[in-house]
Amino acid sequence: MSKGEPEKIVFVGTIATSSVLNSLSVSKGFLTVEYGKITRIGSTVQYNLLEASEDLKGFHKVILNQDQLLIPGFVDCHTHAPQFPNIGLGLDRPLLEWLDLYTFPLESKYVDIEFARRIYEQVVQRLIINGTTTACYFGSLHLEGTLQLVESVIKHGQRALVGKVSMNIENGAGYYNDTAKELKDVECFIQRVLNYKNDLVDPIITPRFALSCDGPLMKGLSALADKYECRIQSHLSENRKEIEHVLKMYPDCQSYSHVYEKSDILNNKCIMAHAVILADDEIELLARKNVSIAHCPASNTRLQSGLCPVRKLLDNHITVGLGTDVSGGDSSTILDAMRRTMDVSTHLEFFEGTSSRPALNWKEVFYLATLGGAKALRLDQKIGSFEVGKEFDALVIDLYIDGGQIDKYQYSMVEKEDDRLMAMLQRFIYVGDDRNIAQVYVKGKKVKDIY
Repeated sequence: MSKGEPEKIVFVGTIATSSVLNSLSVSKGFLTVEYGKITRIGSTVQYNLLEASEDLKGFHKVILNQDQLLIPGFVDCHTHAPQFPNIGLGLDRPLLEWLDLYTFPLESKYVDIEFARRIYEQVVQRLIINGTTTACYFGSLHLEGTLQLVESVIKHGQRALVGKVSMNIENGAGYYNDTAKELKDVECFIQRVLNYKNDLVDPIITPRFALSCDGPLMKGLSALADKYECRIQSHLSENRKEIEHVLKMYPDCQSYSHVYEKSDILNNKCIMAHAVILADDEIELLARKNVSIAHCPASNTRLQSGLCPVRKLLDNHITVGLGTDVSGGDSSTILDAMRRTMDVSTHLEFFEGTSSRPALNWKEVFYLATLGGAKALRLDQKIGSFEVGKEFDALVIDLYIDGGQIDKYQYSMVEKEDDRLMAMLQRFIYVGDDRNIAQVYVKGKKVKDIY
């Protein structure tokens, strides 16, 4: 804990958490945090008994009012930190054209360390403001520039996986490395991140996608992942034109997924973004390899890629989390990703019918944004839900905060107290924004406080 931060905290009030896709708990009670970890969870009656017996003596008390609730922190499984200056630009272009015209020229600028430092300071703070306690970041091609992202994450107390992007295939922007240099830089990046000895930040191997990395580079990156026990992240089957180019580039492969399989990329530490257009045998392969998917509904729509069948992936035992995918996505908040996930799922239901794959509901996307994302990043033993022994990454939500989006009316359809508590979370998911996220905690440390 940082100096001046309470080492023991007890939260009392409405607590919401999800343990599986179709199970949501919202109830009044208490939760204790000691040295960053959850140590007790119980009912209001149990809290009163502990108070009477002075078992909570020495704890800093956070008493939530009737319009506040405590929820797990949001997990963003896929975003591009260097692309934030382009947010909201070029979204009338398809993926490959957008990369050439907007993305590669911007990312090339991160060779300037001071430029990188300034941008990443803003990026990390923006995500924390939005309630993202854990982010899985793509950096740029540059070793020193991406280390500036790591330092910003550490400075602001966010939990993160940070990847130095790998590319060795020529492009018009001149934005690539030769294979030997790239592998050397990635290993150096891993070692330097590990040398920070910060338990909130890990390096992640990051081949951009199969059109930017050839087989030898990907095999070399896979070997580094094995050597240092790192996770791997990349993009898969985002766009039909992309898939066509991949299959032309790798004519000996039957599918995009097969390219990664041959390169030893697919394994149980691999997170693939998008997966919009997959054949059934690819879904079976990903499930068998225990690959996770980062669903990015905003960019899938904005870059005209398609509608990812998340329900189908879940039904085939693939772990799915949510990603904002800035700047292909036009919002940096997971709340937006939750809403668009429901929209896309509903649109697919229109086409397929309710009997086969019903649309995802708000309770299910809450799970995907919290524990589902933690599972996708292989962090669910630490975070994602409120359980004794887990680290305390959490948000205090103030539903009717002054100046916020949600107004409080005297009229209400809800009469029962349990229904009122559930309605609070539902309303936040559908209507709330960063103004309602009053406090943000990462491993018990407060990293945002609007009061």
